[in-house]
Amino acid sequence: MDFNKGWFFRLGDHPEAIQEDYAVEGWRQLSLPHDWSIEGDFSETHPTQPEGGALPAGIGWYRKTFTLPRESLDLTTWIEFDGVYRNAEVWINGQRLGIRPNGYSSFKYDLTKYLKYGGEVNTLAVRVDNSAQPNSRWYTGSGIYRNVRMVRTHPIHVDHWGTFVSTPSITDSLAKVALEVRINNKGLSHRKLDIISTILDAEGKEVAYTSTYSDLRGGKDTVLFQDFEIAMPELWSTDRPYLYRVVTQVYAGVQLLDNYETPLGVRFFAFDSKEGFSLNGKKMKILGVCNHHDLGALGAVVNTRAIQRRLEILKEMGVNAIRTAHNPPSPELLNLCDQMGFIVQDEAFDVWKKKKMNADSHTFWEEWHRRDLEDMILRDRNHPSIMMWSIGNEIREQFDSTGLAITRELVSIVKRLDTTRPVTSALTENIPSKNYIYQAGVLDLLGFNYKHKDYKDFPKRFPGMPIIATENMSALATRGHYDQPSDIIKRWPQAYDKPLTSGNEDFTVSAYDQVSAYWGSTHEETWKSIKDQDFMSGLFVWTGFDYLGEPIPYPYPARSSYFGIIDLAGFPKDVYYMYQSEWTDKPVLHVFPHWNWEEGQTVDVWAYYSQADEVELFLNGESLGVRQKEGDDLHIMWRVPYEEGTLKAVSRKAGKTILEKEIRTAGEAQKVQLSPDRKSLKADGKDLSFITVSIHDMEGNLVPKASDKVSFEIQGEGTIVGVDNGYQASMEPFKANYRQAYNGKCLVIVQTNEKAGRITLTARAENLQPAELVLKVE
Repeated sequence: MDFNKGWFFRLGDHPEAIQEDYAVEGWRQLSLPHDWSIEGDFSETHPTQPEGGALPAGIGWYRKTFTLPRESLDLTTWIEFDGVYRNAEVWINGQRLGIRPNGYSSFKYDLTKYLKYGGEVNTLAVRVDNSAQPNSRWYTGSGIYRNVRMVRTHPIHVDHWGTFVSTPSITDSLAKVALEVRINNKGLSHRKLDIISTILDAEGKEVAYTSTYSDLRGGKDTVLFQDFEIAMPELWSTDRPYLYRVVTQVYAGVQLLDNYETPLGVRFFAFDSKEGFSLNGKKMKILGVCNHHDLGALGAVVNTRAIQRRLEILKEMGVNAIRTAHNPPSPELLNLCDQMGFIVQDEAFDVWKKKKMNADSHTFWEEWHRRDLEDMILRDRNHPSIMMWSIGNEIREQFDSTGLAITRELVSIVKRLDTTRPVTSALTENIPSKNYIYQAGVLDLLGFNYKHKDYKDFPKRFPGMPIIATENMSALATRGHYDQPSDIIKRWPQAYDKPLTSGNEDFTVSAYDQVSAYWGSTHEETWKSIKDQDFMSGLFVWTGFDYLGEPIPYPYPARSSYFGIIDLAGFPKDVYYMYQSEWTDKPVLHVFPHWNWEEGQTVDVWAYYSQADEVELFLNGESLGVRQKEGDDLHIMWRVPYEEGTLKAVSRKAGKTILEKEIRTAGEAQKVQLSPDRKSLKADGKDLSFITVSIHDMEGNLVPKASDKVSFEIQGEGTIVGVDNGYQASMEPFKANYRQAYNGKCLVIVQTNEKAGRITLTARAENLQPAELVLKVE
């Protein structure tokens, strides 16, 4: 059961809140998931520091009361938390159940023996302590930020995370499926059981069936193994992510005791030291991005639609893989990757015993690392999208001999629970004699971060080992801001260390692909070093989206990253279209920058294109010449003296026009425009519409430097849950009914209530024509 509604919350430490008769007067009522940090104001004095998003942390308490019917007395009841950041301590009816330090781990507690029935009130209390700071190199959020469920079952049931499905043999005509099922008997009586498992296809049609008998004593559990065959299997792939499901039913005679579903994707894959990666026997490159878990203006709060929107934007770019940097992700992300066709590298740790931040997870490593890793594997191992386990990111133990034993221990934990996927670690040291994680000799797949110029030497350095680039680029950009490349070369080094001592006074970085952090390189340079290396299985770009925290290269008030291909609001930066031209088969023609400059200024006009031989550029009808890519170029360029008017690009193949794009000089800002990603929403209290707010002139052209403050009014069955504009140094709050446009755009996020009807959103800005939008909720 969804257990997210009806909670009370209060900041501060309130130890008396574990008492059943405690009064929650003055507490705030809310629904989970909830992140209290994102509701705060930015400040350089917050102990999270700008690296952690410059938002507040601290301690908070949650309480919920509930009743259970008397007929539930004979059931087993537990509560599941998908993630609480962090140090989640839980009580039921005054009884302490335990603590979970890791803010990314999913966990459960059995409530059965402490519960009251028949109308008596039960009290659940959760203390969340995120006060020890800094504990992360990026924004974490604070609170019960992922979903919570209550589960009630017969005492005899499939265990929590109690199945494991695999496909040991696959041909075009037959797939063999193996299912491992753990059955618990929490009762006292000895029962004779039939465990029936059925495989259903995507339409719900039965395609395989098996039954196993078990004789299970009270207080015991047992593990059963079942085998199936699927004739003419439909394979899961990134282009066609076909999903089966396995339904396991536990019977005692004719009585159904439990019903449990397991996702199944039939696929096979390989990482090869010479040929790279293949899926279902077809060679392909893993074209991935790394992403932190925050969802921009929503903070750390998990929302399925928000994650889906991000994946849709990435899919359109050509991305086929996600690295969950650098922690176990939400179950919702993995479900969507299964459904939408993304390969996943599931990552466990950013830190082992050696710290990166004073209060990071090294503080509870000794006690919790085994349990945290086991729980990630048990929870996630049925997802067909997952094809790699990562035991760490840039772990400091790679530089000394302590890395040997820890690496072997972690890999052994993974292999005990899953031998169907390779284990990797994201390494920075690529000299074999200096890397002790590599020297442990137990990794199946070598992952390396940055240093792309060394990749060509890896087959000799690491003979026989498959290789993947686990983290790359760290290129920097601010959406819609353009310093001409020639000026950048004079004023900025191509790559620079932090803190930045020179740069732009408005904390911007040019959106031309010219600037990177000192450890990385530009998008184009790195991709060119990987695309034609057959032995490279693929790469993960740092990062798909900008994220809160780690505002390299600037000091405060910069408070979010510049690394994303897409900004924090979900608006693509220009380099998005370079990837689209390289990673997809669709025709692409993207021309930039905008066309509002000082008369006579020389402007570098860049174009990304694909599925064409050449591009011709026109200014006010006069040809500025035809350009073609030369050598391994990924863009073309014209140096154009600015004059007001229309810039037009035409791409052609064999003389035939493929695409045309125009950029017009915009006049004065005249009106607001609202463009929702979806106009029809579900009345479930969770669905979202992401509405792009743009400032236009009278002719409908986007005004590229518009910074008007836009205010929002909402009526009907919805609320505003976030606003943003993608600017990395904006000090405006995310929880507000206004936002200043940045480079012509901002974003408002609307969430439905639980009633059908309409939502009317009105956007107003001073001296501009307002805009109104109506959304349907059903």
